[in-house]
Amino acid sequence: MREGHQGTGPGAITPDGCAVELYARLPAGAEPDIVAAAVPEGARILELGSGVGRMTHPLLERGFDVTAVDESAEMLERVRGARAICSPIEDLDLGERFEAVLLASFLVHAGDSEVRRSLLRTCARHVRQDGCVLIQREGADYHTDLPRERVDPSGFTVRIVSSVPVGDGVNSVRAEYEFPDAVWTQTFRARPLTDAQFEEALSEAGLRADRPLTDDGTWVRAVPRSCGGGR
Repeated sequence: MREGHQGTGPGAITPDGCAVELYARLPAGAEPDIVAAAVPEGARILELGSGVGRMTHPLLERGFDVTAVDESAEMLERVRGARAICSPIEDLDLGERFEAVLLASFLVHAGDSEVRRSLLRTCARHVRQDGCVLIQREGADYHTDLPRERVDPSGFTVRIVSSVPVGDGVNSVRAEYEFPDAVWTQTFRARPLTDAQFEEALSEAGLRADRPLTDDGTWVRAVPRSCGGGR
């Protein structure tokens, strides 16, 4: 298990505290539509941190060519219809470039700054010069409006219970997922990023923010810095 990460509940738990069975139950929500609206029809997408295919499968159904990458073999066993690659994202180098690279699940907020740098370098290494990187950010009140909970229409409750500073700008976050027949918890480390810090992180990797994809700014389209055009 990675330092500061842990998970509880039925089934296999990945090194970052994610429960495979839990993620197999979570709905995709609006996220595949956000991605589909931001990339060309039928685009080749590199999905970094695909997990069990929560977004992979809806994107395949929309006609995209998806390469799913995850470090957990147990997660990838649930992926169907996509090219699947078991590898840490930080080490990935496929020697090819894609029209779109997807970095969801707040991975850009990795508590370890060097991990974040490696994730973004992987994005830059695999995106075409005329392509884009789609990044999911935490909301403005992610670490402050706590505790909070949301009841999903499908019948489960997700709670962000706490976010406790552990030093160097990093918080330890605890989440709970309660289903009628099972409960899972996940504790992980996350680094809040101001807009300026986010822009700096992109720039360091050779990327720049192009435009927000959602009104709340939690999804952002980034492009290679040398790409023409403006925001």
